[in-house]
Amino acid sequence: MRNEENAYQSWLWGEVLLFGLLGAVLALFVAYPDLRPTFELPQVRLVLDTMVALAAALVAVLAGIRFSVEGRRLDWLLCAGFLLAAGSTFCFGIAPVLGGRPLQPREQWAWIWGGVLAGGLIAAAGFARKRTANRRRELFELLMLVPAGLLLLWMSADSIGYALPSLSIGDRIQPPLLTAMLAVRALASLLAVVGFGLRFRARGNDLDRWLALGATLFLFADLHYVFSPLVSNRFVSTGDYLRLLSYAVLLVGVWRAIRFAEFGRAVAEERARVAREIHDGLAQYLFAVSTHATMLESGADPETALPQLKQAAAAAQQEARFAILALSSASGTAPFDAALRRYVEFLTADGQLEVDLEIDENVQLAPDEQIEVFRIVQEGLANARKHAGARHADVRIGLRGEERIVSIVDDGSGFDDVTVTAGQGLRNMKARSASIGGGFRLRSRPGRGTALEVVLRA
Repeated sequence: MRNEENAYQSWLWGEVLLFGLLGAVLALFVAYPDLRPTFELPQVRLVLDTMVALAAALVAVLAGIRFSVEGRRLDWLLCAGFLLAAGSTFCFGIAPVLGGRPLQPREQWAWIWGGVLAGGLIAAAGFARKRTANRRRELFELLMLVPAGLLLLWMSADSIGYALPSLSIGDRIQPPLLTAMLAVRALASLLAVVGFGLRFRARGNDLDRWLALGATLFLFADLHYVFSPLVSNRFVSTGDYLRLLSYAVLLVGVWRAIRFAEFGRAVAEERARVAREIHDGLAQYLFAVSTHATMLESGADPETALPQLKQAAAAAQQEARFAILALSSASGTAPFDAALRRYVEFLTADGQLEVDLEIDENVQLAPDEQIEVFRIVQEGLANARKHAGARHADVRIGLRGEERIVSIVDDGSGFDDVTVTAGQGLRNMKARSASIGGGFRLRSRPGRGTALEVVLRA
């Protein structure tokens, strides 16, 4: 907590210094118009616009990748905003001048409106808090909405182009509408600075710090456009360089965030998986070994206790071997088959439950699927034996068309799967199925047994 507070204080002081420096430069240019570095360099401006469009597109792609992994609404809005910024820059600022002609007012206004809308989406991202449940659908909607938005901008500018103020080369006084639009975009950048700053204070996320820094540069780029005389696409000004610098900062920040997110997620998942395997498997067998040893120490009959102790130790050894296999990067199903058959033999040794196990040799399971399928079968058979009082169970791992199926059917007492609340065992199986991208189905009726099925990912 102390480290996070120190990081926030460092960021805040850095922002104060950056605001002071960029604000002083802006004030100097406003007070002394002759010092404004504005140059008529149409080729350089075209190169800058192209670099900005490419940088915005890259930020959008990186944000989209992060959204596909984590499903944060923040990343969806960032992807939409930067994709719209890249599209409007290319469609309205770059493509029309490739033939050498100047931009027409309708193209310039469509470009400006696209920038305002993109700035609004990016600012909204700073205040987004939720995650989405259907990442694929929302990514598809995003890819449809951005082209539709660009088309709508063009149609709007084209339909009222005759009424829009002229933005011809050499105009020294900006139309009030243009000043208002640029001021709105600057306000959106300020809101983005505040939003990402508050997120960084609350969460200490490195990405929020970089987004706030990029938004700060966006803010002063927009302020330069507000206070500087109107320039066309043939001129280069301070705002253009600040805009390009802001995208460079954002590229660095989003790339770092993806790297850290992937690394952190992999470490967290691996730790959780190791802990779960120890808790669900090995710890239970070791507890049985400890219990039998305590019974021997308390004077139990060695002829009865020693075989039980030996059996529990053998089971623990087998469990340790399978856990090591599952936690490694080994592949193939032969060790998995042997381990699962060994577990069924151990479970049915006392004759209380009969299990028919069928494993299709054509079914290939990834290492992460092997351990989760093993645990699902283990949990399902344990429920059938302990809670349902089943005498027989069928376990099948096979193919149904192109789908890989894991099914467990028992003849136990069953339950009403509509009114009865799922116990911890069923919740565990659902969670394990979801962790490997599988679908979970359960059917049960009182007196008619239980059938559960897991449909594995393609």
